[in-house]
Amino acid sequence: MANIFPKWANTVPVKVIIAILLIKTAVVLGVTYYCTPKYTRVGYAPVQPVGFSHELHSGQLEIDCRYCHTYVDRAGHSNIPGTNVCMSCHSMVRKDDPQLALVRESYESGEPIPWVRIHKVPDYVYFNHSVHVNRGVSCVECHGRVDQMEVVHHDKPLSMGFCLECHRNPEDYIRPVEEVYNLDWERPTGAEAEKNQSRQVPYQTNYSPPHNTDYLANVAGYYETVKWLPASRQSDHPLQQQPLPTERGAHRFSLRSMPPLPT
Repeated sequence: MANIFPKWANTVPVKVIIAILLIKTAVVLGVTYYCTPKYTRVGYAPVQPVGFSHELHSGQLEIDCRYCHTYVDRAGHSNIPGTNVCMSCHSMVRKDDPQLALVRESYESGEPIPWVRIHKVPDYVYFNHSVHVNRGVSCVECHGRVDQMEVVHHDKPLSMGFCLECHRNPEDYIRPVEEVYNLDWERPTGAEAEKNQSRQVPYQTNYSPPHNTDYLANVAGYYETVKWLPASRQSDHPLQQQPLPTERGAHRFSLRSMPPLPT
């Protein structure tokens, strides 16, 4: 009796199994690499050409962040201080310290110190420092407690999910603008009035996260039924709930500046 399938067909099951194993291995390796702290740079703490202790300068001496990073609230990018800023103190304090030899050389020659960059976002990401700090986003939220770091390290992942978490729930991350550079500031707890006041901050400062009216209109129009909003958002959120009869499709939303959306 003649064979129905050619002889090479005997190797197909083996090839399929090998292909499945290779695909699974690639997926596992990809997820492992792209989801680990190594990829998101968390913990990255390179050796700098000059040992600068933020714990000493910002923590113990309580030097304001803006003394060195002078453009953080005025420009899209935070600047690395020039050695003229360093020498404004160290021309009198520890002026002969051998650890500061490179600082003195840079100041005299005008050649910048080759600092190693620590914090970096992907090239396709646009991040404006001044917009964030002037709306109540503290240095701590992205850089961690720098004032407690002897050696600065990459503390937060700065991933897409990290950014979206803040933009979706700004009331949990932003603070009064006057407390942005107070790294010891703690969010009020206890009294419900204090909590509600902290939740009002995004709207009092004209903060515009993804929960803007156009976005919410699209969401409300897309879903037929939305049964509830968190209690914290019912009174102070641009989107107001209007409870109607409880049958399917009976809950609708209206925007303060728009007529009610159809159910």
